[in-house]
Amino acid sequence: MADNYLENRYDELFGSGRKKTVVKHVGQSLDTLLKKNRSYRGYDKNTKVNMEQLKKIVAVNPLLPSGRNQQALRFKLVTHDTGAEKVLANIKLGGALPELHLPFEGTEPEAFIIICGITPENKILDIDLGISAQSMLLKAVEMGLNGIMIGAFNKENIKQEFNLPYEPLLILAIGKGAENIRLVEINEEESHKYYRQDGVHFVPKVKLEQLIL
Repeated sequence: MADNYLENRYDELFGSGRKKTVVKHVGQSLDTLLKKNRSYRGYDKNTKVNMEQLKKIVAVNPLLPSGRNQQALRFKLVTHDTGAEKVLANIKLGGALPELHLPFEGTEPEAFIIICGITPENKILDIDLGISAQSMLLKAVEMGLNGIMIGAFNKENIKQEFNLPYEPLLILAIGKGAENIRLVEINEEESHKYYRQDGVHFVPKVKLEQLIL
């Protein structure tokens, strides 16, 4: 087939010399979404997250790969009006900065996605969990929101407070981030601990050339 087959067919149908319309799809690149997808521990209270927004975020899951196609994750959606205060009472943020007692008053997240597993936790489920959580946070960023993965929470209390039939594995906080977060390049032997300085939250990332074996 000739390389210019499509162009020739266009000319046959519409006449040569006719102006062609080129449709460009404008959107954020994956690199852009990844750079914006930082772990926020403080949120703008003026931006409310509703149930429909949470559903749009969770809607990425039927599109994702799943080990053995078991699709063993389930999701509890929580907003300001459906029990966010119960989640807040049972999570911890900023474990590397305990002296700050994050989140600061007035910057607490008010929407959450509690991710549960319907099978006993294992390697495959954990891989699925990571894929799901990252994909949902990228979707949130695409929608103009932000979030954070929370692994430090009281599992038994969360399970009881929301009458969950399955084991909670991870919690995502969702909102409009209200922090200045910057990545800083480091050598692999340097500290990986995130830190704050002059109101900026710095996140160390090992140089690419040192990640490749």
